[in-house]
Amino acid sequence: MSRYRGPVEKLERRLGVSLALKGERRLAGKSALDKRPYAPGQHGQRRTKLSEYGLQLKEKQKAKFMYGISEKQFSKLFQDAARKEGNTGANLITFIEQRLDNVVYRMGFATTRRLARQLVTHGHILVDGHRADIPSYRVRAGQKIEVAEKTKKNPQVQRSLELTAQTGIVSWVDIDKEKVFGIFTRLPLREEVIIPIEERLIVELYSK
Repeated sequence: MSRYRGPVEKLERRLGVSLALKGERRLAGKSALDKRPYAPGQHGQRRTKLSEYGLQLKEKQKAKFMYGISEKQFSKLFQDAARKEGNTGANLITFIEQRLDNVVYRMGFATTRRLARQLVTHGHILVDGHRADIPSYRVRAGQKIEVAEKTKKNPQVQRSLELTAQTGIVSWVDIDKEKVFGIFTRLPLREEVIIPIEERLIVELYSK
């Protein structure tokens, strides 16, 4: 399955949770989910009870769509998480959080992960001084992530940085808003990553 490219607000309504896909619109309380907190379509307001498998699949879909990860990439991340010592679910979230596009988003250089992915693929992001254009690149602790000089004054980047006063910056990155760069200081602990996902259900799904 390829990466989802359809209407993201319909997707949030279908899954019943905000996945941080609309950036500033979400912060202003103008998202479709806020106005119509039920699934889209003629029968969207009907209450349906999901099976155990349905609940597990829903959690995986939420994670995939929130972070913008394809089915193939997600499967590989899970395999890596399962091989690593420790809690598989926590390992999975940590690996996903290390993705370059997500780190760019976490540093406040983009209002959404989709915009962060565009910045990366279009060559606007440097890692330790070298251009990196692969969104799935796994950032290591201590690496410097910088917006390219020609892009630092980009209105979207500047507006994203302004909004960090409202959204805040996660504790595992350290940024310089003036010079538009940041350091991925350490790997986040699972309890520090505030997302509406129960990774336990994802592990159960893959363990069948």
